Amino acid sequence: MDGFFNIFREVWEEGLLGIGLTELFISIGILVIALLLRAFIVSRFFKWLESIADNTETEVDDVVFESLRKPVGYVPITLALYLISIYLPLSGSLGLFIENLVKASLAFTIFSVFTNSVSPLFSMLTGTSFLTAAMTMWLEKAIRVLIWVIGFAIILDIFGIQIGPIIAGLGLFSVAVALGAQDLFKNLISGILIIAENRFQPGDRIEVEGHLHGMVDKIGFRSTVIRLFNTSPMIIPNKDLSDVKVINHGEMYHRRIDWKINLVYSTTLEQLKEICSKIDEFIKDYEGLVENVKQESFAKTVAFNSSSIDVQILCFTNPCNFTEFSTIKQDLVYSVIDIVRSSGSEFAFPSRSIYVESGGSDGIMDENDVHASAVINNEAEDKK
Repeated sequence: MDGFFNIFREVWEEGLLGIGLTELFISIGILVIALLLRAFIVSRFFKWLESIADNTETEVDDVVFESLRKPVGYVPITLALYLISIYLPLSGSLGLFIENLVKASLAFTIFSVFTNSVSPLFSMLTGTSFLTAAMTMWLEKAIRVLIWVIGFAIILDIFGIQIGPIIAGLGLFSVAVALGAQDLFKNLISGILIIAENRFQPGDRIEVEGHLHGMVDKIGFRSTVIRLFNTSPMIIPNKDLSDVKVINHGEMYHRRIDWKINLVYSTTLEQLKEICSKIDEFIKDYEGLVENVKQESFAKTVAFNSSSIDVQILCFTNPCNFTEFSTIKQDLVYSVIDIVRSSGSEFAFPSRSIYVESGGSDGIMDENDVHASAVINNEAEDKK
């Protein structure tokens, strides 16, 4: 039994790589305590800090807490690795590796703070005069990538890995990729131009005549997602949107209503003046219609058509969704119908008239005495 206990004691003391099992179990205990402490900090401590921040007027503390939530959770683990490196009798390459692991963990924590700070900071700048939503998204992603590139370069340097040859190899690799992925870089550059020129932004309604009409959902590095009106997404390469004529309805100052109504020829001059005057009054008084400083709204008699007298109505609304715009047009239609009919006039419609003149002195009509004329009036087009 003495021999068996000696073997047991030897195994217990030597353990793994000369580290006794007692030290290993204590090290595992330190890691478990660090994980529990991390869970407490993330779930309880930060919730308490957020409750305090909600009562303040400034948003700076909210940004700070949001950026520190995940990185602070790495601090107990980093501290546990440091305590383990001190406690364990490490030496040689293993000791150096643990020491570098502690340094790398600390560097990872620091750069995690920087990375998580990017999104809250840019959220505060969204909508400012110099940063659009798409530009904010692109800059945020680019800065995140740049921070992590620097961070991993530092971590590699901590472990003694030379960065220079890696950078040189990446340079050669990027040349090969550039030759084989020209469309990718074309789309990337086109996306940068779209954002730099502010051609459109997420949420804008754009139209490429004869090809697409929908809402911009997202402007990515390679492609833009357009949400069609049937809610299905259309994914378009950026280069295809940078080289075509795009109508950006999202940049409208006003939405225009331009109609022509056709009145019968029996309408008198007084009735025409009354109709135009009352429609003008409705346009000025109706809340849904607005004044366009670049073009005055009006209702005017503009033409003698084949079978009607035409009155043109021009007015404007603020940019609004299609449902609201249709409601405004409907109210205008109801008002115009009421005004025209209350004035004693009526709407004209496409018609054909035949005029027959009586014959000579004998009273017999000859086919040469019959004169017929036919005209058809096209329906008025509702310009949107």
